[in-house]
Amino acid sequence: MDSVTQAALGAAIGGAILGKRLGRKAILMGALLGTLPDLDVMLDYGDAVANVTEHRGFSHSLFVLTGLATILALLCQRFIPARDISLGRWWCFFVLCLTTHPVLDSFTTYGTQLFWPLDMPPVAWPIVFIIDPFYTLPLLVALTIAIAAKKVRRACTVGLVVSSVYLLLAAGAKWSVEQRLTPALADAGLQAAPILIQPTPFNIALWRATVIDGDRYFESLISVFDSQDAPTLEAIKRNVVLEESVLASPLGQRLTWFTGPFLRYDTLLIDGQETLIATDIRLGFPGFHPFSFTLATWRDGSWHPADISEQLETSQEPRLEILSRLAARAIGDNTALCASDFIEAQWRAEPFLYRC
Repeated sequence: MDSVTQAALGAAIGGAILGKRLGRKAILMGALLGTLPDLDVMLDYGDAVANVTEHRGFSHSLFVLTGLATILALLCQRFIPARDISLGRWWCFFVLCLTTHPVLDSFTTYGTQLFWPLDMPPVAWPIVFIIDPFYTLPLLVALTIAIAAKKVRRACTVGLVVSSVYLLLAAGAKWSVEQRLTPALADAGLQAAPILIQPTPFNIALWRATVIDGDRYFESLISVFDSQDAPTLEAIKRNVVLEESVLASPLGQRLTWFTGPFLRYDTLLIDGQETLIATDIRLGFPGFHPFSFTLATWRDGSWHPADISEQLETSQEPRLEILSRLAARAIGDNTALCASDFIEAQWRAEPFLYRC
């Protein structure tokens, strides 16, 4: 999630646990702790793939953060003269302020290495977009009341309850979309295919489904307010023939570990040289995928893995018109938006196989 949301969550937890004893100081401490794990963005690993796949790594590990919380709790009990705050309460304060950050991140699509250093893929249970004002606003309102009215503990607790209810609503909305999509996948023979269902930007009413099927993948937009018509599946070429060349390099293997099968492969002339590109199709929106990486170049009749990958910039950014159409589609207008409207807005040459 974005830094404002993480700070607000940490502040609300801090106020709920220690607000009665520390007042506004608990809010400030919680906000700082809530943003601490994201300081890993300051680390440069010298490679685009490494920078993306190492983010939300060790700094988001539940093991690392619990250990850090324990050390901080022991230091506070030893050196801060607050006799009415027990070691157990200090420990709960630090553990919850720190670990709720990666847990909330795991509710987005990006992927969070909750169990680092264990050799496990990143965890992603996407039920909210990385920026969701409907989740953040209750926390900010609660913190405003807590600071202004000095009802720190009560206001923060109410804010946490309301924001948690929103997450439950998001999970329920996703379940509803899954039930709508299941018959359509069965009719297309895709019930066993890898699938990712995630909310579209800034809401939990409109959901995007991505289904992998060999050399093609399907995109579908489904609103909780749609009629009972079957969801439309739009097919896009994935160019899986290039996958073997991607997996031949350590960078390609690392990227595949991070994304799973949700990669699309393309070739592009860069500085006069044919270059193999891999795009993470989980993130962004069809036509506006922000994570595309150079992984190999064509020389002497074969692909040669790149020593260092570079991240490409998409040619366009979503405009206000697109966001307005997204809002109209979210409330059930099937004609407002479909994924194929935007796929050719990016540098990619291959269009949709089927349009909505």
